[in-house]
Amino acid sequence: MTGAIATETAGAVSGGLRTLLRLEGLTLFAGMTLLYATWGGSWWIYAILFLAPDLSFAGYLAGPRIGAIAYNAAHSYMAPMALVVGGFSIGSPLVLSIAMIWLAHIGIDRALGYGLKYSTGFGFTHLGRIGKDVIRTP
Repeated sequence: MTGAIATETAGAVSGGLRTLLRLEGLTLFAGMTLLYATWGGSWWIYAILFLAPDLSFAGYLAGPRIGAIAYNAAHSYMAPMALVVGGFSIGSPLVLSIAMIWLAHIGIDRALGYGLKYSTGFGFTHLGRIGKDVIRTP
C-alpha cells in the first residue's frame, strides 16, 4: 500500500461516528424532501435535478485529482447553502427549490456512504472505502 493511500484511508471516519454521519445524511435528505413537498415544488423538477450533482463524475475523465475536486465541489454543503441564503435574500422560489434538491441529493449520498473524495481515487472517501472490493470490518 502506498503512503498516500494509507494516509487517506486512515483519515476516514469509522464506527459509531461513521453511522452518525450517515444518519445525518439521511436526516438531511428526508428534511429537504419534506420541506420541498411542503413548499409545493414541482416533482418533475425534483426528479430532473436530483441527480444533476452527479454530472461532476465527468471530472474523473481528467484523472482522480480533478475528479475529486469536481465531485467534492458538487457534493459539499457550501454552494447549496449559499443558494439558500441567496434565494431568501432575493426572494427567489426557484433558487430555493434548487438548493433544497441539491441538499437532498448530498444527504442521500452521505446516507449511502458516498463521502467526499480523496485524490487517490473515487473509492477513497471521508466516510471510508466504497466499492465492490472493499472488505468491511465491524
